[in-house]
Amino acid sequence: ASAAVAAGVAVAPAFAGDVGAGEQVFNANCAACHAGGLNSVEPEKTLQKDVIAKNLAGGFNEGAIKTQVINGKGAMPAWGDRLDDDEIESVAAYVFKTAGAGW
Repeated sequence: ASAAVAAGVAVAPAFAGDVGAGEQVFNANCAACHAGGLNSVEPEKTLQKDVIAKNLAGGFNEGAIKTQVINGKGAMPAWGDRLDDDEIESVAAYVFKTAGAGW
């Protein structure tokens, strides 16, 4: 990566999840409770940007979303043992982008 930086080539960010793949992971695994960025189990804990910022340790960023997906919290189960690393990074990228755009 340092050679790429020296050559002036853009380097991928630390979280390089595939948003399109993340949407598929979300629809297959998360939408049952979080369709449209809502929360059918705890309605006050939506996937809106400001709510994520308030409820996740670390605030509104892909790393905090990724941690939530891996470990779960409260009524949300952990997905770290059900999704692979690429799926987790991709669904975190999808939620981050989509929540940032207001669903």
